[in-house]
Amino acid sequence: MKKQNVRTLSLIVCTFTYLLVGAAVFDALESENERYDKQRLLKEEETYMKKYNIDPKDWETISRNIFYIRPYKAGIQWKFAGAFYFATTVVTVIGYGHSTPKTTGGKIFCMGYALLGIPLCLVMFQSIGERLNTFITFLIKNIKKCLKLKKTDVSQTNLIMVGGSLCQTVLLSGAAAFSYYEGWDYIDACYYCFITLTTIGFGDFVALQKNESLQKRPEYVAFSLIFILFGLTVVSAAMNLLVLRFLTMNTEDERKDELEAMEAARTAVRLDGDVITANEYDKQEVEIRPEPFPTHQHQ
Repeated sequence: MKKQNVRTLSLIVCTFTYLLVGAAVFDALESENERYDKQRLLKEEETYMKKYNIDPKDWETISRNIFYIRPYKAGIQWKFAGAFYFATTVVTVIGYGHSTPKTTGGKIFCMGYALLGIPLCLVMFQSIGERLNTFITFLIKNIKKCLKLKKTDVSQTNLIMVGGSLCQTVLLSGAAAFSYYEGWDYIDACYYCFITLTTIGFGDFVALQKNESLQKRPEYVAFSLIFILFGLTVVSAAMNLLVLRFLTMNTEDERKDELEAMEAARTAVRLDGDVITANEYDKQEVEIRPEPFPTHQHQ
């Protein structure tokens, strides 16, 4: 079996194993807390309904109203600053879900806008990531020259290490800023930055949703947008290196297989459509002559 096929099969097995392990860990970490929260919230709901003598249907209406009014409590979402923030989450496929189009025209435009904007954005990040990797290569090479190292070549491993360090720096520094602006715990801010820059976008933590920040804190709005765009560029550059590394491994294996096939063809002898492989230690040509038929003398 070819190495490429073995690697692909191994990736499939590893992916499903990773999913199973992740499901088991999340089950162990979250299921008990989920059960506790459900019991606590249902008990509080029952307490309030009895205390204020609220009909179950009225309580359901109140709960639905609280759910839908939450985005409006955060401030105006669809003026230019908020709309630009929403457009950014659409084309970068983050999709927090903190605000969504409600009108028919808005929904139709959102689909068309995403259809063109997502590939445009992906190509842009890919292109900028390549330029960033080229710049990092230039810096590393010159640093090696300044240090007078014998080998000044920059390997993919060097680039991956630098790219990973840059991603970590962006994430940790961004988390410190969001922790300050939003009043989140630092670990929650790190979680928000990671979920944002990997475009997972759960939406349980969303910046610019307190104290009408979209209208009253333009510097924070600018920082959030720059963080998203620059952070996604850095992550794209690192991901591009990892994908390139994997593709390079496949290409090397394919080239090696081609060379082995050429070598096997060169050391083979063909006779009447059948292939007879010569001894690999004997590099001389093999000449095969038909044996003469035996002759019988009649007495």
